[in-house]
Amino acid sequence: MSFEYSASDDAFVPSPAPGQSFSKAFHSAPSSPESRAGSHEQQAVLPQQAVLPQQAVLPQQAEATGAPAADLFGLDPDAVTASVQTLLEGMEEEVAPLPASTSWLEPVPEVLRRALTERGFESLTTVQEAVLAAQVDGRDLQISSQTGSGKTVALGFVIAEALAQERTSPGPTILIIVPTRELGTQVCDELRWLLADLRDGKVASVTGGTPVFRDRQMLTGRPRVLVGTPGRLLDHVKSGALDLSGIRELVLDEADQMLDMGFREELEGILDTTPESRRTHMVSATFPPGALRLAERYQSNPFAIEGTALGEANQNIAHEGYLVPRDSRYPALIHLLLRANGERTLIFVERRMEALDLAERLARDGFSALPLSGELAQSQRDRTLGAFRSGEAKVLVATDVAARGLDVPDVAFVVHSSPPLNAQIYTHRSGRTGRAGNQGVSALLVPPNSKRRVARLLDTARVEFQWCRTPQPQEVRAELDDRAQAALEAELDSFLERGPSQAHLAQASGLLDGRDAVAVVAALLARKGGRKSSQPARAKNLAPGRDQSSHGSVRGAFGNSQRAGNSRPSYGGESGPRNGGHESSGVRFFVNWGENQGATPGRILATVCRRGEVTGDLIGSIAIHPNAATFDVQEDVARRFEFLVGRRDPRDPQIVIRPDRGPQR
Repeated sequence: MSFEYSASDDAFVPSPAPGQSFSKAFHSAPSSPESRAGSHEQQAVLPQQAVLPQQAVLPQQAEATGAPAADLFGLDPDAVTASVQTLLEGMEEEVAPLPASTSWLEPVPEVLRRALTERGFESLTTVQEAVLAAQVDGRDLQISSQTGSGKTVALGFVIAEALAQERTSPGPTILIIVPTRELGTQVCDELRWLLADLRDGKVASVTGGTPVFRDRQMLTGRPRVLVGTPGRLLDHVKSGALDLSGIRELVLDEADQMLDMGFREELEGILDTTPESRRTHMVSATFPPGALRLAERYQSNPFAIEGTALGEANQNIAHEGYLVPRDSRYPALIHLLLRANGERTLIFVERRMEALDLAERLARDGFSALPLSGELAQSQRDRTLGAFRSGEAKVLVATDVAARGLDVPDVAFVVHSSPPLNAQIYTHRSGRTGRAGNQGVSALLVPPNSKRRVARLLDTARVEFQWCRTPQPQEVRAELDDRAQAALEAELDSFLERGPSQAHLAQASGLLDGRDAVAVVAALLARKGGRKSSQPARAKNLAPGRDQSSHGSVRGAFGNSQRAGNSRPSYGGESGPRNGGHESSGVRFFVNWGENQGATPGRILATVCRRGEVTGDLIGSIAIHPNAATFDVQEDVARRFEFLVGRRDPRDPQIVIRPDRGPQR
């Protein structure tokens, strides 16, 4: 690499190789001048470059003339020498080779390398490698890649060079449009750590469901990278709060989903206000005709990248199918959840009311389940996803639209309550598990008459699929008992390793005095619960289609309930037992959280179990009223429960739980 003096910049700058520009921070070429008018090409200088006057000559060259450098040019020799030394040190730093163990980093923009290594990266994914290779000629990109393939980091590689250039307007330089707030949050979080070493790489988001005034406050901070949903972005453009005249890179993430959600007009309204010289990239699992028409209008000579073909995004997912009659799906689902052993599970349903009904039914059977559907207000949606991410809720029942952009790295199981319409939907759903190097399971419940169609669908998705026998109640019960026994033995072994105290030894000796040791242990096990599983629900041979709920609903798609019309379920005080165990013989408690505040049985169950440090099987019937709710707690734990829930909860300080003192609804 050579360097030359630039009189206009009054500095030494790297001399570009023929046909290629160079920057200290980035290893990608500029946009084609034929297709990018005003592409803002600028030569970046070394961070420690020496700045010398015009027509400056190095001291060594001056000494060759036989005259001191200071006499010839009026320069301070010490200052010049120090400047040259600084320049040489910068050159040495520039050409220092990467260690062999990090050779995979060579094509990565240098300013991003430290972030990748500190994040634990040891290699690049297929889509990341493909994007770096495609950056050579600076064209627009069409990236076909599945969820979980590392595409967000790949986008960081795409936008890096534009961020190395100077701003041309107070607005953002990079615009990334996403379909949902959750995906926007995910993209922001990823780009923030990736771009942390950039001098001007501030990332922000504007999405629906949040206060507009906060967006405007954030926009006054002049973020360099802006992530947003179509509707909110267009609102800010129309109001004049958002200036898109400086956009150099524009990304449509999950383009096919945005079109499916009806955002075409918003997308066109946004893109029409951006400079024609921008690069436009589209990221999509598939490119249906609608997405291709959008690409034809707004992209220039795009380069197609297939980072991961359909079904290849997550190779560490076990795909399982279960032939289950439609009216037997709920018992089969219960057995699958019990075998999941409390690991985080995402259940997909087709309709909003199915999500609500199924989550409520699971909550009544003792699972910490919450619904996620498009009807939720943003605050409720955030609360639901927060509970799922924290583990407060172990089961999330979601529609496809509501789950778009959902990124929870340790979802162990995805359950499809019914076959999806096509292979793309199946791949999107199953891609929510098996992330971040974890193993995952995608279980599909299939009506027998749909087996042939599902087989074709899975063949299109190109996944290795295995048909499995639905677990029987006795098998599930035996597995739960074995699991409980193993946990008990592990607990005992751990206690023995630490060594019991002398007081406990003396107490044990007294208990065994004159008693049979086996009988004593059996009695203690009975008191503790013995091999009885701590799982919340039961493994019963539920009759197919039997309605276990008791909210006066009629049989529906899940063998459970389908509300008359589209009304919300009726939560009367006489609702049946949530878990079929205690009826209503427990102690009744009051909580100032009702239907008007977004309460559901699942949310209430998760909250009271966390606050009162109890399991779901100790909570009885839950009745929800407009502004409050009541629930029953098993009598033998009610006093301790009352003490624990009486403490102020920093997470939800506004929620008050206390014994019920009469109607205050």
